[in-house]
Amino acid sequence: MAENTIRKSCGVAKQFFTAAVRSRLIPDNPFSDLPAIVKSNPDRYHYVTREDAASVIDACPNAEWRLLFALARYGGLRVPSETTRLRWADIDWDKNRFTVTSPKTEHHDGQGTRVVPIFPELLPFLRESFELAEPGQVYYLPTKRDSTANLRTQLLRIIGRASLEPWPKLWQNLRSTRETELADQYPAHVASKWIGNSVAVAAKHYLQVTEDHMAQAAQNAAQQLHETTGNGPKAIRTENHSAVVSAADCENLQEKTAPCELQEAVSDGPYWTEIEVATQQSRGHLVTLAS
Repeated sequence: MAENTIRKSCGVAKQFFTAAVRSRLIPDNPFSDLPAIVKSNPDRYHYVTREDAASVIDACPNAEWRLLFALARYGGLRVPSETTRLRWADIDWDKNRFTVTSPKTEHHDGQGTRVVPIFPELLPFLRESFELAEPGQVYYLPTKRDSTANLRTQLLRIIGRASLEPWPKLWQNLRSTRETELADQYPAHVASKWIGNSVAVAAKHYLQVTEDHMAQAAQNAAQQLHETTGNGPKAIRTENHSAVVSAADCENLQEKTAPCELQEAVSDGPYWTEIEVATQQSRGHLVTLAS
């Protein structure tokens, strides 16, 4: 078994034996020294793109499955513990929000429920299922409330019909993907509140570094490089001091080996950031381009 699976199993056993110790059925807990905290495993992270999500939704057999998948991918809900408890009466259509009941966090004060926006990506699937609901239907997903239903196996079949490779942790990575998106758009505490975890837990177990993040960083670096080496100032270093001159002046200086006038610069580390108004002679030193 994976290490986190072992840790979780030890944690459950530790709880049982701790209760037995408190009831004085046994003298001590044989699991007390075993690690039980589940660690983050970035190797099992997977970012489910919107294109892949659309393919899966298109392969879903009915509106109920489309809504279930959308609630996980675009609502960030836990499946099945939260999705099976969603009631139509808990939707506020006027304010575009709905209430989620969370059995996982209800033992914490004030965390039994949370209010989540009806995000634009989620709205069409809610509307579709609401219009198809039978008169008097209480829950969003009436046929998915059966605790014996294996939603993971069924989702694997749907992913196969979409001609996609299954990703690790099918349902949790949908939540992870959504929280990563929300964290890019909103403050961390807001995204965590909507998803139903803490900022610390989100950073440790949910937030991912995506290809879009890498591409944006590369684009920013390229833009900065263009600004500093294209039309921006270039650093010129002499034997005794350096100066900052324009790109055009830099080109003119490349062929020169004789003394020339330079604007005196003020040092701020290895580069020069401020230029004095006064100019002076370079005092006969050869001008060379700074590396």
